[in-house]
Amino acid sequence: MPTPPRIRRTSRSSRAALTAVAALSGAGLIALGTVPAAFAEETEPALVVGGVAPVDGVKPGSSFDQPVTVANKGTGAADKVWVHYSVTRGLGYGAIPSNCEAHQVPSYDEMTEKSNVVCEFDQKVEPGVVYAPEKALAIKALDHALHDDLRVYVGGTDPELDENATPPVAGTAPAVKLVERQDGDEGTESAVDVTVTSVNTADYRVTGDELAGRVGETVTLKVKFTNAGPGWVLTKEGDPLVGVLITPPAGTSVVKPHGFCEPKGKTYDCGTSQRWVDEGGGETYTFELKIDKRVAGARGSVALSGEARPFDPDKTNDKATITLDVTGGGTSGSGGSTGGGSTGGSSGSTGGSGGSDGGSSSTGGSGSPSTGGGESATAGGDLASTGSSSTLPIAGAAAAAVVAGTGIVLVVRRRRAQTPG
Repeated sequence: MPTPPRIRRTSRSSRAALTAVAALSGAGLIALGTVPAAFAEETEPALVVGGVAPVDGVKPGSSFDQPVTVANKGTGAADKVWVHYSVTRGLGYGAIPSNCEAHQVPSYDEMTEKSNVVCEFDQKVEPGVVYAPEKALAIKALDHALHDDLRVYVGGTDPELDENATPPVAGTAPAVKLVERQDGDEGTESAVDVTVTSVNTADYRVTGDELAGRVGETVTLKVKFTNAGPGWVLTKEGDPLVGVLITPPAGTSVVKPHGFCEPKGKTYDCGTSQRWVDEGGGETYTFELKIDKRVAGARGSVALSGEARPFDPDKTNDKATITLDVTGGGTSGSGGSTGGGSTGGSSGSTGGSGGSDGGSSSTGGSGSPSTGGGESATAGGDLASTGSSSTLPIAGAAAAAVVAGTGIVLVVRRRRAQTPG
C-alpha cells in the first residue's frame, strides 16, 4: 500500500533530523576524543622514597645515620619536595639541618608519642632521577629505647601539622640539599614504615593486695601491673601488650570487675589500655569483692600471662598473692545456725549485728516456724532466750478464742433476726 503523502513528508523530515543528529554526534565524539589527548599532555610528578630498612641491634645512647632516597616516577618535575621523618618515643635526632623543622606530638587516643622532623628541599626533582640528602639525618636511641617505629614520607607539599603538635623549631646545623645518586634505591611508595630494635630490657612485674573485712561486707581489690624499665615496650598494631590473670580469694564473689577484664572460670583475664607501656608505667586493676564466707587460709593471685618475653629476663616478680583476713571471728555463711537465731544466714557476731539480734522475736520470725526457718521448738527457744514468759502465747490464744466466740454469737443472732417467725 502506498504511504500517504503526509506520512512521506514526516519521514523525510525525520531522516533529515537523524542526519543532523549523526553529524553533531560525530563532532561530539571527535571533540571527546581530543579531551584525553589534551589531558595526557599534562605532566605531573610522582615522588617515592627508598633506602629505608629495619634497624636492629642499636645500643641505647648511640646513634645511626638514616639513609633516604627520593625519586620521581612521574612525567613532570617537582619544583620542591619535603621529606618527613617520624619516630616513636624511644628515639630522637642528632643535629638537625637549618632547612628542617622539628616538633613533638604527644600521645593521645590510640596514638603513641611521636618526634618529627620535616626537611624542605627547594630544588627541582626531575623524572627518572634518584636523589638523596648530601648528609643523612642522624637518629639517636634514647636510654629507654627498645621497640620503636620509624616512618619516612616524601611529598610535593608541606605536610600539615597534627593539631596536637608543638610549635615547629628550626634546626641549627648547616642546611643540606639533595644530590643525584646513580646507585640509589628509588623505592616504590611515598611512605615507608620500619622497626628499630634496641639492645635493652624491660621488667614486667605485678603487685598483689591485702584485704580485710567482715562476712557480708564489700571490699576493694587493687592489683597492679608495672613496667619497671629501663626500656619502654611497643607492640605491633593489633597485638596485645600482655595478659594479667587475676584470681580472687576463695569465699568472695565479684560484685564489679575491672573494665579491661573478662571472666574465665574463677580467673579474670585482663588486658591493657594501650599497645605500649612506658618505663615506670602500667595498669591498676580495681575489683569490688563481696566477702561471702570465711575460708581458712583463703588466698588469691595476680600473674602475668605466659607468652614469651625475651626482653624480660626476671620472672620472679611475674606473680603475686592476694590475701584475705575475715575479721570479727565469724564462721562460714552456711551451717546449722543459718536461718535460726542469727540474721542474714550468719552467726550473730558477724555482719555487724550482736547476739541479741539473733535472739529477738522480731528477727527470728515472731516464734513462727515458717519465718524462723527452723522447728517450732527452735521458735520457742528464741522466745525463752529473750526472757519472755511462755504464758504469753496461751494468753494470746485465749484472747483470740474470746474474739472468735463473740463473732459466732453475732452471726447466730443475725441469722435468727433474718429468719421469718
